[in-house]
Amino acid sequence: MDEQKQIILLATPVMTQDRYAQLTGLTEGQVRGQIEKGHLPSLKIGRVRMVNIAALSQQAMDQEDWQ
Repeated sequence: MDEQKQIILLATPVMTQDRYAQLTGLTEGQVRGQIEKGHLPSLKIGRVRMVNIAALSQQAMDQEDWQ
């Protein structure tokens, strides 16, 4: 069976750790910790480490139980 791929266009492929914390209800420290442990994908742009929303979305879609 052919695997079907979906393309999701995100208005913002990355966001600040502060904004991600606001949207998820986590603290900034929790977000930083998740990034440091490798549980949350990130991308460094200049001096700022951003949460990589595009990679996070792709990881979620790649999960076996994604329908």
